[in-house]
Amino acid sequence: MKLKKFMALGLATVLTSSMLVGCSNGGSENSSEDTSKKTDDGIIKIGMITDTGGVNDESFNQSAWKGLQDAQKEIGEDKLEVKYLESKQDSDYAPNIETFVDEEMDLIIGVGFKLKPAIEEAAGSFPEQKFAIIDEVVNKDNVVSLLYEDHVSSYLAGLVAGKMTETNKVGFIGGVKGPVLERFRWGFRAGVEAANPEAEYIDQYVESFTDVAKGKSTANQMHSQGVDVILTAAGAVGTGAIEAAKENNKKAVGVDQDQNYLAPDNVITSAMKNIDISVANLAKELVNGNFKGGETIVNTLEMGGVGIAPTTNKNVQPDILEFVNEQAEKIKSGEIKVPQTEEEYNELNKEKTSEDKTEETSETKE
Repeated sequence: MKLKKFMALGLATVLTSSMLVGCSNGGSENSSEDTSKKTDDGIIKIGMITDTGGVNDESFNQSAWKGLQDAQKEIGEDKLEVKYLESKQDSDYAPNIETFVDEEMDLIIGVGFKLKPAIEEAAGSFPEQKFAIIDEVVNKDNVVSLLYEDHVSSYLAGLVAGKMTETNKVGFIGGVKGPVLERFRWGFRAGVEAANPEAEYIDQYVESFTDVAKGKSTANQMHSQGVDVILTAAGAVGTGAIEAAKENNKKAVGVDQDQNYLAPDNVITSAMKNIDISVANLAKELVNGNFKGGETIVNTLEMGGVGIAPTTNKNVQPDILEFVNEQAEKIKSGEIKVPQTEEEYNELNKEKTSEDKTEETSETKE
């Protein structure tokens, strides 16, 4: 794709008029049909923009970058070039998009829901440029949106946590509150309570994806309250919580990718989103000329898009794993519905309470 340099001023004007600051260049054709063109040297170029957690967040940014690297290894460096730009603050998103559009990337991937406004603005201004976004939906013909059943993976991890807690107190630490982390939060809580109705559940948002110290101090505080298992869905913040688990001999639940390697004796499972696989698949579709702009791809449990870490069997007993696998099959069949929001959680609890009362009445009559 050859974009006109003088068009850079257009995006700067558009983005500056909103809360974003930046400039770019672009074309003018509808990208719902794939029109990928290799660069003059025959190489397809993909650029990835991280959120503020950075590419080494041990979480979703790192997993997305791994996906691009895996795709490059499979396809070959002579056919696919991949690179990333890190965003230190939210105001970096638009300038990073500008940089990649100037470099005539065939595809620009934004990692995380915080990039939605910048991707949306740029995609609208430059319909010839192809984009993808992870963990959000941008309804533009030149954007592929990658979503994941976060609530399902965290539900399964919650089942493990509910069974593994020795104090009957389980915690959740979230980064910046938003739809994605709310799915993690309510799915995890539902899983904990389904596995252990006696468990007390505690949660807290720390309003950061980068403050490792805050993750550690929050986990320490929860540990002092008797919580012995914590899932942290907060990017790099989670490494602090895992460090606290190591020091306090507590259990931790990883997120997004298998984080057992950070603390082999303490990370009992991870609520995984196979971002690397979905990103690698997207890259391969682009190279093969099958990029379908405007598509929203939901990576489900049934298709292997989410799940719990393969290392779960290192610290979790076989009978618990069997229980989790049974519940997973019920989710796939639709027998179990996992809540994504507080409203869904409350509604499901009402239904369960009503069913329990009906059963009690039936038993009394018998």
